[in-house]
Amino acid sequence: MITIVLYIIIFMYCLAIIVLIYGFTKVNTIEYTGLTPKTKFSIIVPFRNEAENLPILLASLSKLNYPMELFEVILVDDESKESFEVQDLKFKVSIIKNIRVSNSPKKDAIVTAMQIVTTDWIITTDADCVVNENWLFTLDNYIQLHDVSMIASAVTYDCGNSFLHHFQQLDLASLQGATIGSFGINKGFMCNGANFAYTKSFFKKLNGFNGNDSIASGDDVFLLQKAIAKSPEKVHYLKSQNNIVTTKTLDDWKSLFYQRVRWASKTSSYQSTFGKGLGVLVFAGNLVLIVSVGCWVLGVIPFQNIVLLFLLKFLVDTVLIYKANYFLTKTKIQYLILSNLLYPFFSVSVALYSLFGKYEWKGRKF
Repeated sequence: MITIVLYIIIFMYCLAIIVLIYGFTKVNTIEYTGLTPKTKFSIIVPFRNEAENLPILLASLSKLNYPMELFEVILVDDESKESFEVQDLKFKVSIIKNIRVSNSPKKDAIVTAMQIVTTDWIITTDADCVVNENWLFTLDNYIQLHDVSMIASAVTYDCGNSFLHHFQQLDLASLQGATIGSFGINKGFMCNGANFAYTKSFFKKLNGFNGNDSIASGDDVFLLQKAIAKSPEKVHYLKSQNNIVTTKTLDDWKSLFYQRVRWASKTSSYQSTFGKGLGVLVFAGNLVLIVSVGCWVLGVIPFQNIVLLFLLKFLVDTVLIYKANYFLTKTKIQYLILSNLLYPFFSVSVALYSLFGKYEWKGRKF
């Protein structure tokens, strides 16, 4: 009986991933069309102790293929220990102090910046990111051609050669694949705040982060889900290699674990029923593999059943990961088998810990 239950869960998991793969293929890849830039942007960057990374981000913004007078950068300092001063740049840069009013430093930083933005279109990104030179050009052209108020876009890693770095890249590729796939079936529920754009007027219409400002994470996902619930036709995914933002990998497993716990901690508060259901199914699919190993050790099921369960999940996961990774990096996948063997244990540990454990982020405990 237990074998049948395990197979049923895996088949349901595989079906869900196949639907996401289909959705991924339904989202067309867009490039900028050469329209004359006209959209003004305010780029909001919350930061805490990022003196090493901020100059790299600002340097990439200096190389943008976009009129410098059409965008401004607002850096929001969230109680950094060291001061940061901006060197002379061709575009407007402001540094302001974060005004804390909730349990979420990043949401507070965005709301604080909102008070001084001079444009309607806002983009959020992170201090440890690097942007593509056609980042704003692509966004602008898409905005000119579509009636849209919120745009989610892709994020990838600047990946090193270690197993830890490639494990993170494959994990992120699966998340990005699920994100794009969900938009392809009109069930968008997830995005990444390192590459997220929306209008200030739409933000106000949604009452901003009201309703979820007690949760430390989720400045991106909760706002997206609120927007889709209210005006789904105004929320788009921009799938373009010219619009991908690159961020840094983490250099130790503890930091990675806490980061993923922070991400997972908001799942139970999702407004999206589809997002909640998919989260439960992904957890169950990974848990099945751990349970099957335990059952084999106890002599309940034969080893070949474990192999088949792993193989079924591995095949569908690989298709989605391959498609997403090729879109994000156009590089070969490394450590795929080893990552797939480790991932169920890592994922289930993160999910269970997020239900009751505390995590560290930017030197704070939550």
